[in-house]
Amino acid sequence: RQALIRFYLTLVPFLAAAIALGLGHSKPQHYLPIWLVHTVMMASAVWHLGKNCFKNTNPEQKQIGTIALLVIIPWIGFTSFAGMGPPPTSIPEWVATATEQRLRYALLIAGGILITIGFTLLANKLRQNGERPYWLLGLLGTAIALPLFIANMAYWGSFLVESFTNFSAASIAKRPDWYLAMRALFTWISGIEVALFYLSTAAFALALQSVGWFKPRACLLYKLFSLVGALLSILPSISFEPIEVATYLVSIPAFPFILPYLMALNLLNLSNRIPDTYQ
Repeated sequence: RQALIRFYLTLVPFLAAAIALGLGHSKPQHYLPIWLVHTVMMASAVWHLGKNCFKNTNPEQKQIGTIALLVIIPWIGFTSFAGMGPPPTSIPEWVATATEQRLRYALLIAGGILITIGFTLLANKLRQNGERPYWLLGLLGTAIALPLFIANMAYWGSFLVESFTNFSAASIAKRPDWYLAMRALFTWISGIEVALFYLSTAAFALALQSVGWFKPRACLLYKLFSLVGALLSILPSISFEPIEVATYLVSIPAFPFILPYLMALNLLNLSNRIPDTYQ
């Protein structure tokens, strides 16, 4: 049963992304009931996966379990994006779904803060366990990335929504110069913060491997995908469709948090084995 629960939780971000990109936007009255059911299922699955950690009084278990939960919980909110679909591609769609877009980016901001807190606690835990300075690199990366991420999400969830609403109401055909300048600025900000989150994940993977909490093969995959994501996020525009698609995918706001989520599932599983071994 535990293996099935882990398999389900592992698939969650990938299923949410596939539904969002494959089906697009759905009406809230259609996807919200399904999301609420999924929320209960996901919360129950997390409880069953970490029940030993939650029930026991071992402080080591509780600390690692808390770190894992801080990174996992945001994904309960992120799965609602499966019904919202990807961000709109036209001004009328932005205006029609303004409330959903504000909610989307508010959830992302809240989730980014919780995940950063989780990583901060993880860095402290690794420091206490005598880990080499990889934890410091991961902590610095997330500390720099978070303010940029919040600014970027506020740009998408507030600035763009309000701008498009005003453009639509005033029937403005040509975009003002200030709007184009802001768009160019946040293109740079987005690339930097996404790359920093990926690089921070790679640093934490190195740290977790150095203390023996995760197996080398798993950490190799975390590092590989993180480095590829960081590289793709800062590549200039290339008219080669596979690269363009990959660049778009790794820069979707929730995507840099997939690897931390998978790491958190492993941490939750690890916390259940602490009385015996860290291996």
